[in-house]
Amino acid sequence: QVQLVESGGGLAQAGGSLRLSCAASGLSFRFYDMGWFRQAPGKERQFVGAINWNGSSRYYANSVKGRFVISRDNANETVHLQMNSLKPEDTAIYYCAAKDWSRGNLEGPESLYMYWGQGTQVTVSS
Repeated sequence: QVQLVESGGGLAQAGGSLRLSCAASGLSFRFYDMGWFRQAPGKERQFVGAINWNGSSRYYANSVKGRFVISRDNANETVHLQMNSLKPEDTAIYYCAAKDWSRGNLEGPESLYMYWGQGTQVTVSS
């Protein structure tokens, strides 16, 4: 059974930082691209960024480019989202997701991502 478990969410002030983690189990982690998505209240879920199977390629949404960094540790089957210079508009539930490395581009579409975590809340106060 595949499980993706996010952690590290919480409350941060504008300009601050948070680091999210996603621990994977039940899949051959090294064969999966890993993505981060977020959903703000009343809005559709949106792509944040993704990293390819071996960490050699990353892709970020324009809204987070230069502020967020994705990394992965294949030995420990985890992926991280370092969020810096946080803004109130970054407030959302953040999800990690996995897609087969051979299927499509890092940015999606979302339907390419086969496995999803339960999400972790990030709240940024102004």
